[in-house]
Amino acid sequence: MSIWWSLHLRREAASVPLARRLLMGTMETAGVDPDVSYELSVALTEACANAVEHGGGAGRGRPHGAPTGAYRVTAYLDGETCRIEVADSGPGFPGAEVPTASHDAENGRGMRLIEELADHVHFGNRSGRGGAVVSFDKILKWKDTPSLLMA
Repeated sequence: MSIWWSLHLRREAASVPLARRLLMGTMETAGVDPDVSYELSVALTEACANAVEHGGGAGRGRPHGAPTGAYRVTAYLDGETCRIEVADSGPGFPGAEVPTASHDAENGRGMRLIEELADHVHFGNRSGRGGAVVSFDKILKWKDTPSLLMA
């Protein structure tokens, strides 16, 4: 089975639960184990929150730090793997490394959490237009009962 979807969302805090609910609904429909679905939804929430907070500059006539622009969330369920990608149009990650936090740091904890919850994580910058890209994969486990798609 293969399912994919992509959302183009405004950089607003209210967009984060929308992406999370769509992912959870997709996982439920496909018959993915609820614990795996939850872990992926938390990782997605962190990636989206990062895009909302850091994914663009202040726009004309807006106070510094006010959200402008949009970001994109894409999810692929293909066979035994789920891949999620969150891309924004902000300045991207500075330097060669993505800042991750120590356990007591104020910033960067979301990136560390994504690394803990996913099987493979890639943090990078979009070439050309700029912006950060966070992508992560997780091997799926399935519920014991048949899903709606398999029934």
